[in-house]
Amino acid sequence: MVIISEEKCIDCGMCVTDCFFQNLIMKENKAHVRGECMRCGHCIAVCPTNAVSMNDYPMDEILEYSKEDFTISSDNLLNFIKFRRSIRHYKERPIEKKKIEKVLEAGRYTPTGANVQDTSYIVVQEKLEQLKPLLWDSLYDLAQKSADNDSPLNRYAAKLVKMYNGYKSGKGDMMFFKAPVLIIVTEENLLNGGLAPANMELMANAEGLGMLFSGFIKRAIENCESAKKFLGIENRVILSCMLMGYPDISFKRTVPRKKPVITWK
Repeated sequence: MVIISEEKCIDCGMCVTDCFFQNLIMKENKAHVRGECMRCGHCIAVCPTNAVSMNDYPMDEILEYSKEDFTISSDNLLNFIKFRRSIRHYKERPIEKKKIEKVLEAGRYTPTGANVQDTSYIVVQEKLEQLKPLLWDSLYDLAQKSADNDSPLNRYAAKLVKMYNGYKSGKGDMMFFKAPVLIIVTEENLLNGGLAPANMELMANAEGLGMLFSGFIKRAIENCESAKKFLGIENRVILSCMLMGYPDISFKRTVPRKKPVITWK
């Protein structure tokens, strides 16, 4: 719950003003908490005297703002976004645990509706080779099922069979591309689960890593009960599957994009 220190509170009212749920009130020249709230943390962030805390959150992670550490130019940020690429060529090099944890932190600090913070992550690294055969067989099964119907995978059916045969004959892995890590994002809310991976990819790029959002892997897991049991996600909704590793390719420039469709009113 939210706790306000009477000794530190200076009666500025900033936390009350910024509290969307109106859970804070001014009383006798001090801020007070009415009851439970969604614990978004705005009251902690806005207080000029650090008088607000939460007893069930790790307060030692709170960082004080400094312009040098917390700002980036808009031009550099936009260029960074423009330069990111989907990576399908990875070096056979393991990723340091600290870098993986930093990528997950980028997901953790992504906003969620009503601050539910119920996005969860599965990092498959040591057991990735055990998972691959399950997903390849599942993808082949999907290709067979979709070949004669109106499934969205129909136009990929022949390609998937070719990929599968190449994998089985040892001629290449066109689903995992030698990536050493697979991160699976699960969530109940589509918007929440969609926001986190975008931030995670940008952090991966900042750490010198690359990512690939794989719809094939997502579909293969959803089609395979053995894979879901292996991953422990029988009752979770899979929002995103991301391969991650050190790129074995370099890019020299950004790529073109279609002009956006924008309506100004």
